[in-house]
Amino acid sequence: MGGLSQLVGGGGGNSDLLFEFIQSQVIVEAVHAEIDLVAHYSATWPQDPVFSIWPEATIEQLLRFWRRMVRITHDKASGLIVIEVRARDPGTAQAIARQIVQESERMINQLNDTARRDSMTYAESDLQDAVARLRNARQAIAEFRATTQIIDPTADLQGRMGVLGNLQQQLAQALVDYDMLLQTADPGDPRVRNAARRIEVIRARITEERRSFTAQDVTVDNTDYPQLLAQYESLLVDQEFSQESYGAALMALEAARSNAQRQQLYLAAFIQPTLAQRAQYPQRLLLTGLTGFFMLLFWSICALVYYSLRDRG
Repeated sequence: MGGLSQLVGGGGGNSDLLFEFIQSQVIVEAVHAEIDLVAHYSATWPQDPVFSIWPEATIEQLLRFWRRMVRITHDKASGLIVIEVRARDPGTAQAIARQIVQESERMINQLNDTARRDSMTYAESDLQDAVARLRNARQAIAEFRATTQIIDPTADLQGRMGVLGNLQQQLAQALVDYDMLLQTADPGDPRVRNAARRIEVIRARITEERRSFTAQDVTVDNTDYPQLLAQYESLLVDQEFSQESYGAALMALEAARSNAQRQQLYLAAFIQPTLAQRAQYPQRLLLTGLTGFFMLLFWSICALVYYSLRDRG
């Protein structure tokens, strides 16, 4: 009598897949390649046409006969599959059951290999895309710096703001000095004229510095500071997003590599194929009794029909 198997770790869908596989032509061909099923089941042909198959049977006919000889019980709730193999001797039945388990394990291993290969392929592809995006983002920033000849527009703007603040402090001090001179010196004093000229020069410089913040010739491509900062911030956002995508893709690749190192699906045969000591099939007494009963029933119906027709005639 045959073996029992449970697909663990993959859910009920995988047990359904295994259930269909055991009834498919693929496993019949695989088992037939190891154990000559036609030769075994046609040994008593044509003396026993009910439980035998003709020697010239096609693979489709062998598949239909296989489903008669290999009985499968599938519990979808627990995912358990029970297999019962019927053959003309217990050794062959056990050998067929073992071959079914081996072919099922081979199928599960193929599923694992395909899943691992696909997982690694997708993860590596995502990592390559992330590397390309990060490389392009960094190259865009490098081109921006080469074109504008500014490493960091924010730092450059802060430096200019520092210059403007220093000029404003100098202007305040010059105004104070000018007021003090007006209190102690005549209006025609050269010191007063120099102080006034200094104030005008500082004010002109402050105006020029403020104008440069919105000037169109800040860089070689005639870009003003607001546009310059907007471009630089956009490039920084792209670089940060590319950096995060690269980190996520790298972690996904490591996870895929870790999952590939261990088997996700496996076949657990909790009862190995056993060897029968007493033949249970075919149930000769039951079949003989049922055959006799139905023959008697058929004869009785025919007799009733005959006597009914004779009486009417």
